[in-house]
Amino acid sequence: GPLWERPLLEVRLGELHTWISTCSFSAQGLLGAVQRAWSSFCAKYIHVKQGGPAGLSMLLAGYCLLSYGWNYQHFSKNSLGSLV
Repeated sequence: GPLWERPLLEVRLGELHTWISTCSFSAQGLLGAVQRAWSSFCAKYIHVKQGGPAGLSMLLAGYCLLSYGWNYQHFSKNSLGSLV
């Protein structure tokens, strides 16, 4: 697509000065850029439509770490008593 429609991460280093010169630095242009960035962030991290084993495994790993944290004193007392 045209250079002015590309996001910053798709612009090559040699095209950067041309891309910056096509940007609008008015209040409306900056507001539009912030809205596009927010929409992109939401689409990538918040409104994720795909599921699978990764989400379930992260949930399970978080539960294991939280459970270990809750029972840490119990584990450490037992381990110290068995060493003495």
